[in-house]
Amino acid sequence: MVNLKKYWKEGIVLSLLVLNLLVWSAVSVGEPSKFLSVYFLDVGQGDAIFIETPSHGRVLIDGSATRNILNKLGEVIPFGDRRIDVVIETHPDKDHIGGLPEVVSRYNVGLFLEPGVESLSSIDDELKKRIKEKNIPNVLARRGHVLNFNDGVKLLILFPNQDVSNWETNDASIVAVLMYGEHSFLLTGDATKKTEYLLIGLNKEGLNTDVLKAGHHGSYTSTSLPFAEAVTPEYAIISSGKDNSYGHPHRETLETLNKVGAKILNTADLGTIHFQTDGINLIWK
Repeated sequence: MVNLKKYWKEGIVLSLLVLNLLVWSAVSVGEPSKFLSVYFLDVGQGDAIFIETPSHGRVLIDGSATRNILNKLGEVIPFGDRRIDVVIETHPDKDHIGGLPEVVSRYNVGLFLEPGVESLSSIDDELKKRIKEKNIPNVLARRGHVLNFNDGVKLLILFPNQDVSNWETNDASIVAVLMYGEHSFLLTGDATKKTEYLLIGLNKEGLNTDVLKAGHHGSYTSTSLPFAEAVTPEYAIISSGKDNSYGHPHRETLETLNKVGAKILNTADLGTIHFQTDGINLIWK
């Protein structure tokens, strides 16, 4: 069971139940474990993050530029299993959603989250068409929404905090923090410095996390020094393609991450990057 909650924080936290979604039913998910697994999938020049909670709740954040996401999911989901509880589109650029139409068609998806930014992309149109055809609930992610897997894992939406329908797509990226016990992951899509400064203003202290997925594949348009200092990550993940034409990651970003003492891990060099935590220990595998 996944509960989607929304709360407002004004000095104290007030919780209001908005939706109570049964994301899977009559499905054998195996014995619970004590580990949260987070995979930064090696999809070349693009983004795709797969999360599996101790109770086997599954989240896919973004879906690469192509259908190669299907092969990558086949490496982390058991053969023949077609369940993904939540799919999140951080924003509708091709390198983040190119493979999602096929994911939506081939997997049983319980819930789809998006920022609600306008896009002229034909891929985004096709994705929305397939979501509608399969009757998948489509929710606009907003600050304060919480995916609670009832096993200690929570995914909290930090941004957008407003209507972003007419924003530039990268600026409108969904930013979320994944929390389990003593450890947390800040997942930023292609959020730009503009978005980072907004987040600092909303709650600077809430950005402090162990693992940062650096915005926009390590571009200089993201990962400002004030933002990196607020996060102070132990690890910084860059999802980029080897010898990509954009020159990602940019020197400025690497220098910023080095200044805050982060260990930089790049999918272009390491392939899929896998973290596992029991809420106490954090292991990079």
